[in-house]
Amino acid sequence: MATVLRSLYFLIILYVSNIPLAFYQDENRFLYHGFNQANLHLGGIAEIHRNGLLQLTNLSKDRAGSAFYRFPLNFNTTSSGATSSLSFSTTFVFALVPQEPNMCGHGMAFAISPSMDFTHAISNRYLGLFNLPNNGLAANHILAIELDSVKNPEFEDIDGNHVGVDVNSLKSIQSAPATYFSDKEGRNISLELVSGNPMQLWIDYDEAEKLVNVTLAPAGLSKPNRTLLSTPINLSQIILGPMYVGFTSATGYAYASDHYILGWSFNRSGQAQSFDVSSLPRLPPRRKRKEKPGLTTITSLILAAVVLVTIIGAAYIIRRKKYEEIREDWEMEYGPHRFSYKNLYKATKGFKDEQLLGAGGFGKVYRGVISSSNLQIAVKKVSHDSKQGMKEFVAEIISLGRLRHRNLVQLLGYCRRRGELFLVYDYMPNGSLDKFLYSNGRPTLNWLTRFRILRGVASGLLYLHEEWEQVVLHRDIKASNVLLDTEYNGRLGDFGLARLYDHGTEPHTTHVVGTVGYLAPELTRTGKATTCTDVFAFGAFILEMACGRRPIELQGQPENVILVDWVFECWRKGAILDASDPRLEGDYVMEEMILVLKLGLLCSHANPAARPSMRQVMQVLDGDANLPDVPYDTASLGTFSNYNASDFLLSLPSSFGQRSAPSMSSTDSILKEGR
Repeated sequence: MATVLRSLYFLIILYVSNIPLAFYQDENRFLYHGFNQANLHLGGIAEIHRNGLLQLTNLSKDRAGSAFYRFPLNFNTTSSGATSSLSFSTTFVFALVPQEPNMCGHGMAFAISPSMDFTHAISNRYLGLFNLPNNGLAANHILAIELDSVKNPEFEDIDGNHVGVDVNSLKSIQSAPATYFSDKEGRNISLELVSGNPMQLWIDYDEAEKLVNVTLAPAGLSKPNRTLLSTPINLSQIILGPMYVGFTSATGYAYASDHYILGWSFNRSGQAQSFDVSSLPRLPPRRKRKEKPGLTTITSLILAAVVLVTIIGAAYIIRRKKYEEIREDWEMEYGPHRFSYKNLYKATKGFKDEQLLGAGGFGKVYRGVISSSNLQIAVKKVSHDSKQGMKEFVAEIISLGRLRHRNLVQLLGYCRRRGELFLVYDYMPNGSLDKFLYSNGRPTLNWLTRFRILRGVASGLLYLHEEWEQVVLHRDIKASNVLLDTEYNGRLGDFGLARLYDHGTEPHTTHVVGTVGYLAPELTRTGKATTCTDVFAFGAFILEMACGRRPIELQGQPENVILVDWVFECWRKGAILDASDPRLEGDYVMEEMILVLKLGLLCSHANPAARPSMRQVMQVLDGDANLPDVPYDTASLGTFSNYNASDFLLSLPSSFGQRSAPSMSSTDSILKEGR
């Protein structure tokens, strides 16, 4: 009661004195017309201008900023024997100013959080609010209202200009395109969040109805009668004690925006106080565009153009020949996925060696940047002289471009020129995994990172084999085709050899392709790639990650060491951990290392029917299934061993798969202990 009386007394004094309410705060509410004297905690690149304007982010790329009311608000506390209400009301005026028209990134959010520390949050699409490990965790206890200017498919965003209600995750529980209801016109009118114009957002929570209402309008207009979003939320499950209120914001890898807050009003015990828009700080002047040249300059340029037209015409003919491509009528339907050779040539600086990322048996890979969008790409340049089957091949490339999984490198499109084919992928900044396994100049990946990469690649393969609309056979799984993003997550790439077929049908026999050491033994006999041959290659990849050795190593003429045979021999001697990568120096979870080594042997089984599916592999890696028994028989494993299928058929538990065979003694089992 005393607090309320003090607040009323202070307001009366301001009113009688005719002092504008530019700055007001108590333990339950505050009003800021500018932030020079505000009790704010600033994080990241956030700053307050001399005129009181709060700037969360500037045009720095891939950065985040935050500003929170410094004192926690005691939601859900008891005072005088009664529990305080969780209801609150807030409104703020903001402006998102893009770097250039149609060049913005990313957005901002109002948040209620148990902490003001967002140092571990990621910028760009995470809005400086979450990171990859904690996004979606119930333990976050965060309510956020996002103003998002970029469409992120992984969060199922509806578009690149929306308002969303988020609970513990950037996957909004409800969102709507940025609009406001015009009481005068009686209809919704669209707003562009990154127009650079000030706008006002109202957020109200009614504890009795358990509803969050969000309303948007241009700054200076009264609050519309209709809300933009009305979302049922039980805040008592999110707010468990003292909470902080404030804002987070982030810029992107390629584009950035200036994110401003001009004024902010908050009330935990009633309606937030309205703004005097005329008292808010002004935004900085807009960046001037280059002025149009005067009449004299235009005349001079026209005369110069007339003189140079012949030279330009001749140069154009030469350059057109330089960038000449192969285009056929059937490619018209693939327009959005077709890159021009000219753009790829410029992006890679003419495919110069300084842009070279790597080279292999199927071509070279170059780094590039598309200048019009600042998009970083990787371009694989391969020979493809044969015209036969080209239409079907390109159709498969376009189909693969529709794959969407966090552990797959996105195939963006293609280009054809004479006898060359160019495949365009997302660029992965940390390069290929094999560089970290075998290059002395790279740091050694710890076991936690390796295990996460293994599980990620397995998840991507499960998506290819069972969860997409068609079955996708990768046909070239190996460490050099696993790329690492900025957070060292593994992404399976290079789909140049991939083949597709419908679920429930059989793949066609083709010629043998792939890399020696990863080729399943049945491939050399039948020429038929299947999901089982992909699993065999994945088994070789598993052992490669655990042992830090290539599937086949040249020890000395003429003897080659086959990795799967060597690991099997270590197990046979009762010392399977001797196969682990010595560079780990024993710093790993012993049970996980044994699990991975034995799983690699199982996937490398010479009998295709004995290998697990990728779903079964994921169940084992997630701890949802035990490893099945495998006979204690060297003829059962190895790429090049002769074998008799009747000698080593597996006896799999009914919970693990559908295949059946004579059971084996547990004393003769490689994997008798499971995990």
